[in-house]
Amino acid sequence: MAFALTPDRFVAPTVTETAKIVVAGAFGVGKTTFVGSVSEVPPVHMEETITRASGLVDDLARTPAKSTTTVGVDFGRKHLGDDLVLYLFGTPGQARFSFLWQELIVGALGALVLVDPRDLDASHEILGLLEENGVPYSVAVNQFDGAPCHPLQEVHEALALEGHTPLTVCDARERASCMQALIHLTEYLAHLAHRLEPRP
Repeated sequence: MAFALTPDRFVAPTVTETAKIVVAGAFGVGKTTFVGSVSEVPPVHMEETITRASGLVDDLARTPAKSTTTVGVDFGRKHLGDDLVLYLFGTPGQARFSFLWQELIVGALGALVLVDPRDLDASHEILGLLEENGVPYSVAVNQFDGAPCHPLQEVHEALALEGHTPLTVCDARERASCMQALIHLTEYLAHLAHRLEPRP
C-alpha cells in the first residue's frame, strides 16, 4: 500500500536544512499549547497529572484550570518553506527540571522563550541559562485572556534583554500567531549566521 509523500507524514524531498528549536519558558506559560498549535504532525507530550504535592510547589494561581504538566518534553515538527524543517522541543517549566533544560538545549540552533505578562520575573532563570550556554533566542509574550498588555519596550527592559534580541507577542492557541513568532526567530537566527560568515 502506497503512502502519499505529504509534509504531515514525511519530510518533503525538497528539504535541505533542519534545525532544532527549543520552546522554553516558565511553568504554565503555554509551551505545550504552542507546540501543539504549530506542529504538522501529532505532537508528542510527556505530561503527568498535577498532584496535590505538586500543587504545593507549583504556583497555580494564574492557571487554576491546569490539570497536567510537562515532565519530559513536548515534541513537534514544522516545515518552514520548501527547504527547511524545524524540530520543536518544548521544555518543562519548573526549575526542578532544570537538568532537562540543560540537556534539551544541546544542539539547538536557537530558542523561542514564551513569557507570561503577569509574571515576567519567572522567565529570568531560563533566559540566564540560554545566555550562559550561548544559545541565541527570541522572546514572545503569550497573550492570556485578561492579562495586562505591557508596551514591548517595558517588557524588553523588565527582562533585561540585549538590544538586538527580538521581542514580539503571540497567542499560543492560534496557529498563525505562533507561526509569526517562529518566523521572527528564524529570521533572527539567519541574520546571526550571515553576520558570522567569514568574509572573502
